[in-house]
Amino acid sequence: MNVMDMAQSERLTPLQRTGAWAVHLYTATGALAAFAAVLAIIAANYRAAFLWMAAATVVDSTDGLFARLARVKERVPEFDGARLDDIVDYLTFVFVPVLLLYHAGSLPPGWGAVVAAAPLLSSAYGFAAVDAKSHDYFFTGFPSYWNIVALYIVALATPPAVNAVTLLLLSVLVFVRIGYVYPTRTPVLRGLTLALGGIWAGMVIAIILSMPDVPRLLLISSLYFPVYYFVLSFVLHSRRGRA
Repeated sequence: MNVMDMAQSERLTPLQRTGAWAVHLYTATGALAAFAAVLAIIAANYRAAFLWMAAATVVDSTDGLFARLARVKERVPEFDGARLDDIVDYLTFVFVPVLLLYHAGSLPPGWGAVVAAAPLLSSAYGFAAVDAKSHDYFFTGFPSYWNIVALYIVALATPPAVNAVTLLLLSVLVFVRIGYVYPTRTPVLRGLTLALGGIWAGMVIAIILSMPDVPRLLLISSLYFPVYYFVLSFVLHSRRGRA
């Protein structure tokens, strides 16, 4: 902490400091959701595990807004909230869903652990890369949405060989420097993206609650948002490249 930060910190009220620390605590609760999800996986209660992952996603989707409102960087300059967020995100978006796929038998028998290693290692790189988020609010490389990948794999009950190819392909895309939409911050079509994402989030909750017998129509129709997300990301990436 430099002299300016220390002087500013001294002017803060206890309530302001407490509010900033409360936001960091809120972010950290995602780790508790991850722990609860692991316990549900061990008990083979995959629906509960996905619900805990959904809860962690809600925390991750809202803590940034709370952090900006509480001005945590100014009020708690000695604590790195972004690092905490990355640690929690790795647990909830990478480790837990990959563990679920392995435990549920969704990966090829005999070499499922090898397949599981691909997203675990590639996403570790992805989170540590200095260009993981661009200055114009894009994720660089596949943004480790393994919780969503796991949800569709389990709900669709796709063959283990197909699942392995999917995980390996997406793991490679972590290293390909394509820009992916950051839903809450990418300015282009942000309103439309958030509106479509909100509807899709409701459908995802319905999918989880109806497991293991998910209505096929609900499942297939919910794919509209992943398709929209990837198409928009690739179109915008192409435009950024030409610019």
